[in-house]
Amino acid sequence: MKDLEKEVKKRKRFITGLVLSIILVIVLFYFDVSIIKAVAQSRNFYLDYLFISIGFASNILIIFFFLTSLFLWSENKRAWILPLWLSGFFSVIASYVLKVMVARLRPFQRNFVPILSIAFNFMKDNFNTWNFSFPSFQAMFVFSALPILNKQFRRFKYIWLIFACLVAFSRVYFGVHYLSDVLAGAIIGYLIGTIMVFVETKHEWGSKLMRKLKIKKKL
Repeated sequence: MKDLEKEVKKRKRFITGLVLSIILVIVLFYFDVSIIKAVAQSRNFYLDYLFISIGFASNILIIFFFLTSLFLWSENKRAWILPLWLSGFFSVIASYVLKVMVARLRPFQRNFVPILSIAFNFMKDNFNTWNFSFPSFQAMFVFSALPILNKQFRRFKYIWLIFACLVAFSRVYFGVHYLSDVLAGAIIGYLIGTIMVFVETKHEWGSKLMRKLKIKKKL
């Protein structure tokens, strides 16, 4: 009975947090331009290189190589590799669909702020493939891993949360996203990761896959 009550309270907190987050995204739409201009004015040499380093570290391949290695290192957690990769996959799909649907131009494209020049030097090879601003794919991508890490590596989740927030804010700092873009991306990514945790807990697809591959830890 107590477990049921805890679960109900947990769900209520989750729904309340989700609703409040969505309201915050809507409110931020009206202050996005002022916020990003204020952030642009705070740029300096040291912050430039800090966020460039974070931006490099948030590369998709680097993130998933690191996270997959983390799960492989602990054999009894290997079943969560599949949910982890599915979270990333659905983040890519959801991001693309929403970007096309909303079609919001990036801040530097509307000349609200100049794009950070050093960031452009690192990103210029991908400039022609950049698409719309809403939501932030990078924020969605890193936050999609958070529910899975919370499930299996609770101590590590706080480090990852800090990293995810820095990745999200770096997009605003560069001038390629509004604050509402990254917050929306974080919310959607977290929801995707939460769904993957629910699916794996209920159906154990990752566990079944590991058994088929014969790499699940022997009991």
